[in-house]
Amino acid sequence: MNNRLLIGLILFSLLSTYTFKKNDTLNLKLNIKEIQIENNFIISDDNILEELKFLYDKNLFFLKNDEVKKALNNNNFIESFKIKKIFPNKLKVQVFEKKPIFILHERKKKYYYTDKNELLVYVKIEKFESLPIVFGNKKSLKIFYQDLKKIDFPFTSIETLYFFESKRWDLKTKENKLIKLPVKNYVQSLENFLDIKDKDNFAKYKTFDYRISDQLILK
Repeated sequence: MNNRLLIGLILFSLLSTYTFKKNDTLNLKLNIKEIQIENNFIISDDNILEELKFLYDKNLFFLKNDEVKKALNNNNFIESFKIKKIFPNKLKVQVFEKKPIFILHERKKKYYYTDKNELLVYVKIEKFESLPIVFGNKKSLKIFYQDLKKIDFPFTSIETLYFFESKRWDLKTKENKLIKLPVKNYVQSLENFLDIKDKDNFAKYKTFDYRISDQLILK
């Protein structure tokens, strides 16, 4: 009886050891060996991979979105992402970036202003060097931007925007047309400019001054 018990214990030990080694080998095969970045246009692959390098050799099966989210939150140009696990050892990360629409100068600091009213730390990116430049503040720009959208003002035509302490805006186009807007009802002035700007009898004028109510002064 004792011999049978001893033999049983030995067999159990051998089988347990074998199972552990088999599972251990399987786990190693599931460790992340490759990370693929997609859909990024602003941020380089190298920049994102640097943030995610801690994932290498982690088990792909047990990887949680929060681990990736925590790392990518370090980059303020990333709005969201999706991950896809490709077994046995590949991780695909699809990045969705924020969209700068203006370069804002506020209180001697420089930011990218996004279409969702966010300020991003400014770093020189060639793709955004031609964005309209704004001298003003975030609060006023948010309102002005929404008004421009309502009338489908062509953003690509804007060169600079300047917000004065008197609470009014100047808008300069890339065709060197300066629009001087009033404090109130400036949307009507912008709509008028869009109506007349391409007409032959207005082509020679560079300044469209709407500051006086119900008047347009051309220069």
